[in-house]
Amino acid sequence: MDSPFHPGERMLQERAGVRDRVEQAGRRGIRDHMPDQHRELFGKLPFIIVGALDGQGWPRATLLAGAPGFVETPDARTLVLGAQPATGDPLHGRLVTGAEVGLLGIQLETRRRNRMNGRIERADAAGFAVRVGQSFGNCPQYIQARAPVPTGRPPRPVARVEGALLSAAARALVAQADTFFLATAAPAGVDVSHRGGAPGFVRVDEGDGRTVLTAPDFRGNFFFNSFGNLVLNPRAGLLFVDFATGGLLSLAGEAEVVWSGPELETLAGAERLLRVRVTGGVFVEDAVPLRWSVPERIAPDL
Repeated sequence: MDSPFHPGERMLQERAGVRDRVEQAGRRGIRDHMPDQHRELFGKLPFIIVGALDGQGWPRATLLAGAPGFVETPDARTLVLGAQPATGDPLHGRLVTGAEVGLLGIQLETRRRNRMNGRIERADAAGFAVRVGQSFGNCPQYIQARAPVPTGRPPRPVARVEGALLSAAARALVAQADTFFLATAAPAGVDVSHRGGAPGFVRVDEGDGRTVLTAPDFRGNFFFNSFGNLVLNPRAGLLFVDFATGGLLSLAGEAEVVWSGPELETLAGAERLLRVRVTGGVFVEDAVPLRWSVPERIAPDL
């Protein structure tokens, strides 16, 4: 059987000294279909995170929302999503037939999450259907538990373009965040993942006329799905959610992985750092018809 990992992922597994062990785990846990417990979770979700390429070929992440049941799995190899990105979102008009996508079904209040990568096999203005390429679960580490609350009204999105040097509002959202979503891409496809920590775990700096974001990479499953993509394609998309207002900050940037150095010593438990030099983005206020409760803070399972 072919390895479930592409060359970038295998390269980093080798560097971390876990290649053989992770290969065995991947062959057991990465499937070409969704197991029943994944299908059950997708069907209950009021939102889902989607990663895809924008019009300039940059991986971007967005959040799509709807009443529970807007995500359906008519069979174990097909996921149907009844929503599309709104005007102003970097992925508006990009979720079309043939597009590669990464999907993250995450239930923050229970800390459950499942990932699925695949290709859109049909799409229209109301939504799209994805054929499963890879399906696998993730552990609950680093998820801050918070419950979604519907607003009871349609969102009224207002989009504002962000440059390489972020606005004060965008910097403030990033600086206080305990969660973001990371979209990456390689020839094998697109992936989107969750990143979490204590509020302020993403450091915000400025240099050379642009904003630079640095986030710790804590111990995980060693699959290196995101970082393996970055080895082959250093472009990244980051999505920050304003859980109090329903705003979405979508950023694009050039990413690198920092494996050693004094910076690591200042971040307890970090095994690597993700550094992203922002190239631009979009801040959409009132983007989704959800707000979230105050989180139940959960320390990283270091």
